[in-house]
Order: sequence, then C-alpha cells, then structure tokens
Amino acid sequence: MPGTAVPLFPGTAPAVRRKPQRAPSLVTRLEQLRKALRPTPHVPLAVEHMNLFAKLEYVNPVGSIKDRPAYWILKRAAERGEICDETTVIESSSGNFACALAAFTRLVGLRFIPVIDPNISSTYESFLRRTCSTVVKVEDRDDTGGFLKTRLQMVQHLCATTPNAYWTNQYGNPDAVEAHYELTAGEICADFAALDYVFIGVSTAGTIAGMSRRLKERYPNVRIIAVDTQGSVIFGDMPRKRHIPGVGSSIVPPLLSQARIDEVVLIPERETVAACRELLLTHGLFAGGSSGTVYAAVKRMRGEGPQRPTVLFVCADRGTPYLDTVFDPTWTAKLE
Repeated sequence: MPGTAVPLFPGTAPAVRRKPQRAPSLVTRLEQLRKALRPTPHVPLAVEHMNLFAKLEYVNPVGSIKDRPAYWILKRAAERGEICDETTVIESSSGNFACALAAFTRLVGLRFIPVIDPNISSTYESFLRRTCSTVVKVEDRDDTGGFLKTRLQMVQHLCATTPNAYWTNQYGNPDAVEAHYELTAGEICADFAALDYVFIGVSTAGTIAGMSRRLKERYPNVRIIAVDTQGSVIFGDMPRKRHIPGVGSSIVPPLLSQARIDEVVLIPERETVAACRELLLTHGLFAGGSSGTVYAAVKRMRGEGPQRPTVLFVCADRGTPYLDTVFDPTWTAKLE
C-alpha cells in the first residue's frame, strides 16, 4: 500500500524515521541549573546581647556564596548572546568563584580556564585540576604583596590569546551585584520581618553591593557592616602580605562604589583563626576563613542599638578547604 514502509529484511519490523532532536540551547541549559540554587538556611547562635543568625551560604551546590554570581553571570551573558557553545570562560579567583564556574561550565558544556595563585587551598586546587583541562597558576606577587594584580594580568593575556574568550570579571561585572540583590538578599527579605545589623565580608564587593542595596530598601534602618582583613587595601589599610583567601583584596574593586555601607571593621588574621575555631567548637558551624573574619567582627559589637538587636552575618563557605591552614595549629603559629 502507498506510504507503507517496506522491511529491508524479511521478518523485521519497518524502520521508523525519527525527526532529529535539537540539543537544548545554552540559555536553556543554564536555566535548568537554577533549580539547584535553593534558598540557603539561616540558623540562630546562642550569644549574649543579641539575637544572632548565621546565613549558611556553604549549603549552595558547589559549596559557597560564589555559586550565585557564577550562575547569574553565565546566565545573563548567554541571554545577551555574549557567550555561546564555543566560548572559553576565563577568570581570576582565590578559590570559591573558580570552583563554582568550573562546575557550572562543565555541566553546560563550556570550557573554563581558572587563574589561581599559591594562596589557594590545596583542596580547591585539586578540585579545579580534576574539573578543568587547563589551570593557570601565577607565582609572582604584585606590588602590594598579594597576587591579584598578577592574576589579572594573566587573565588579560589569556583573553588576548584564546579564541572566543569571555572574562566573567567578578570584580567589575554588574551581574554579580544583581545576583546578590535578587537571590541572596531576596531570601533574607523573605525570612526576616526586621533586621538591625548585617555583617558581610568584602573581597570583590559584589556580595555587599547587591545585598546592601536590597536590604536597605527592605529595612530602611538596618546598618550594613563591611568586614575586611588587615592588609587589604579595599578600605585604605596599608597593603601587606595576607595568607587567608576569600576576604580582602590588593585592589579597590569597582563594585564597591555600588555598596551602601554604614561601618567598616578590619580584622587581623589571628583573630580570624580564633573565630573560626569558636564557630566550630562552640556553635557547631564548620565555616571557612571569611566566615570567621565576619564572626570576629560580630563579636566586637557590644551594647549598641536596641537592647537585643537582630543581627545576621554571612557564612560564605565551608571549613573543609581550610583544614591545612586556618584549622592547623602549626600553620597558624606562623602568622604574623
């Protein structure tokens, strides 16, 4: 009969012609990742003088607050047509942002080249070398004693020599601010009826820029406390050699100008170490170096504002990558 498929071999079923399926677009693949970025919890800590809560950003899929801007920057770039399936993503990172990009780019089929330095945790470096085909590690310190300027110079070189390169630029990309405005701060606004103080660590400034703007809109009287490490130049401290990644910077990040900050607290690294151990041994929170830095700033707050103010601080990542540094007495004994 007309239209009936004839078997190629007697006794076999007719061949069925299927329409070829088009692979999901990069935008669609990135949108599917959004399902993994669930709201992170906040937990109460038993302390005197305040109602204190820690927002546990280390519950994010890859393990840090940097999951949010990594996802958001890629998503927005794909929507604008700035990246495609042939793109090679390039970024400078002390660890968390690179790990988030490494995981997300691999999931959606993009190539990623992270630029790291000797201060990176061995755990993070091992993760990146198992996830990325190319990892570039700079060794020379810059004029501030850090590595950031050296890393950024390498990023510029790689972008100039790599076909279809795209620099996510976590230090100056407004999409990083938008990520924390929409996602991180949006969750806080849904969870808290009132807030008196919010303590946020500063490095690229994307987190504090996005969060402070949204939180000031929701809680007009909230005080935003920026927390940095001594030796970082972000708020004008004299540059010096720093050992704990994840907080501080060798440059003043451009995104800082978008932040609404009421007060700045600078914490020495030895205080960070003590605070990390207290979070673990007293409160059961196994948090990383920047989290300890922020908690140390919270501990300095005494008798200000309401009788028992409601205070929130951000735990940016987990303590596992810091086992051989912040949680190692031999290593911490060498800190200045």
